[in-house]
Amino acid sequence: MTRRIYLSLLFLLFSSFSFAADVELNPDHPQQYTVVRGDTLWDISGKFLKYPWHWPAIWQANAQIENPHLIYPGDLLTLVYRNGQPMLELSRGSTAYKMSPKVREIQLEKPIPTIPLEAIQAFLTRPQVLDENVLKAAPYIISSGDERLISGAGDKIYARGFDEQTERNYSIFKQGAVYVDSETQEVLGYEAIYKGYAYMTELGDPATGELRQTNKEIIIGDRLLPVAEDDYEMNFFPRSPEQAVEGNIISVFDGVSQVGQYQIIVLDRGLRNGLKVGDVLSVYQKGNTVFDPVLSGREDETYFNTHNKGKDRNVTVTLPDEHAGVAMVFKNFEKVSYAIVLKASRAIHVSDKVSSAD
Repeated sequence: MTRRIYLSLLFLLFSSFSFAADVELNPDHPQQYTVVRGDTLWDISGKFLKYPWHWPAIWQANAQIENPHLIYPGDLLTLVYRNGQPMLELSRGSTAYKMSPKVREIQLEKPIPTIPLEAIQAFLTRPQVLDENVLKAAPYIISSGDERLISGAGDKIYARGFDEQTERNYSIFKQGAVYVDSETQEVLGYEAIYKGYAYMTELGDPATGELRQTNKEIIIGDRLLPVAEDDYEMNFFPRSPEQAVEGNIISVFDGVSQVGQYQIIVLDRGLRNGLKVGDVLSVYQKGNTVFDPVLSGREDETYFNTHNKGKDRNVTVTLPDEHAGVAMVFKNFEKVSYAIVLKASRAIHVSDKVSSAD
């Protein structure tokens, strides 16, 4: 299905951003840059700016160029100053233009994306955080066509639990991690792990289906949910959150223990906390708790003297949190959000903290 991108939010952002605000340029910024295939808006922003999410402060669209608000390979960006403020001037072809905002709706062709879309596309088209009751009430697989314990693409399945079945296309899930607020222990939702796609060839109770695509083994008890509409907006324009937000990383995808650039993290903050798509958050590596060698008496310990009188050997101190990177929210739910790590200066882990990026 043709995807459309709606840019009114982008231009509202452009027009509302204060040009009087301090904009810090990257000390190594180029004077000019020619866009190449594979670039992202985030990458280009980082070439000119110390904080890439401040891009709207120096970029304005040009009404004289077709699709002026999109940047294409071959475009030339030149850093200039107007009224003492840095601005980016766009040259498309051999002509430079003065830029001004304008709202319009366009077909998404092949401009450079804001972020690497391939890293997040699966998370946009499939539900990933569900209420426990949704999974429990969902239809479920009861058997395979030849009584296999494990099924894959091309196999027949039987399923029950449909109230009034009219839909024939279903995604297959299993319940994964339980998302819990690290401070209050509130259950925030349940991870739904996507396993494949089934087409129900015959309706009824039980219904008969065929596994059309699988990326994990399908087993009895797996749940089925109607395939979500594959039409979504791509308004990923990084910005600082409108209100102060502090939270924690509660999960990470792909089973890794250390998170790097372009990996997906789950935050214990969502819509109810004011987080919006495009909000940029600083990530802080949680400080380790270590023994205080002086107050605990461990400084003077020897092989023969391990217990200093009057000393509490268990005196500890927690080291300061260290800035570890930057992440951008690209999908949010009521109580949790998904974010992509756009920059990692050190290893990032579950339980590390996030807060609003200025």
